[in-house]
Amino acid sequence: MTLARPEPRQYPRRASEIIAAARVLLEREGRDALTMRRLGQALGIRAPSIYKHLPGKHAVEVALIETGLVEIGEALHQAADRPGALRGANAVTRLLAAYRTESLARPNLYRLATSGQLPRDELTPGLEDWAGEPWLLVAGDPFLAQAMWSFAHGMVTLELDRRYPDGSDLDRTWRAGAEAFTLAAASG
Repeated sequence: MTLARPEPRQYPRRASEIIAAARVLLEREGRDALTMRRLGQALGIRAPSIYKHLPGKHAVEVALIETGLVEIGEALHQAADRPGALRGANAVTRLLAAYRTESLARPNLYRLATSGQLPRDELTPGLEDWAGEPWLLVAGDPFLAQAMWSFAHGMVTLELDRRYPDGSDLDRTWRAGAEAFTLAAASG
């Protein structure tokens, strides 16, 4: 049985527009560009006007983290919920591939949602558990699930940072990880 997806908080129209503009700014220019001044410029308003709708930059970041968790959670659930996905050698491969694809598609949102301290107390209750649930469904063991996520997160982060030497066959490295975790899940 899988967890029901928690519904992230709903924002009034203007706050939603601010969050959407923040997302565009984040993806175009990175986390450092995500300031109230730059956000105001992007919206064509003065930065203090944003505070009428959201209490500050941290609130914008929390909303974006929730967005990132929802999107990656949906991609992972789709990979894990396919017929027969939880059985067979391809389950781990599909989950890792979905994680990699989703993370690399929106690198700055990914970094915001997965780096630094997570503001758990400010997130929609249950959202983090739901987003991470596919790891447990596929691994069958919470420690193996954490190890698999740690592998995937490390691989994506290193790939985004271009830390692998030129000529590295990252597809092959991902396959090697998938094979190792498939064996571990089968033996557990």
